[in-house]
Amino acid sequence: MFTEQQIKAAHAKVKTGADFPAYIQEIKHLGLISYEFWVSNGKTEYFGANGHSIKSDARYAPLTIADCSSSKQLEHIISIHQQGQTDFITLCHQVAEAGVEKWMIDTQKMLCTYYDKAGNKIIAEPIPEAGY
Repeated sequence: MFTEQQIKAAHAKVKTGADFPAYIQEIKHLGLISYEFWVSNGKTEYFGANGHSIKSDARYAPLTIADCSSSKQLEHIISIHQQGQTDFITLCHQVAEAGVEKWMIDTQKMLCTYYDKAGNKIIAEPIPEAGY
């Protein structure tokens, strides 16, 4: 079973979106099946086998999530982040402006799904097994 310290250590290696696939592989090897990230403050809940879960505290000051979501804006934000042009906190600010309330990572399906405030799926992005 994974611990919060193990997840934090893996996440500390992520400097830009280009590092994300390696991070997902590392947490997948720890036994993490999925996680849900709340953009408004960075709270995260991590899920593993047999009902194992860990909730993290807020990571940053609250952000306002736009009422209207934009899939086109979000696609651009994701693209530049994957290219390593933005850091994590910049990504969080930008996706909040694009109307993303949360994203969910599924390490089994290797998929990152972004949701708006109404719980509607905006985009589902495949996560590559290696780098972008």
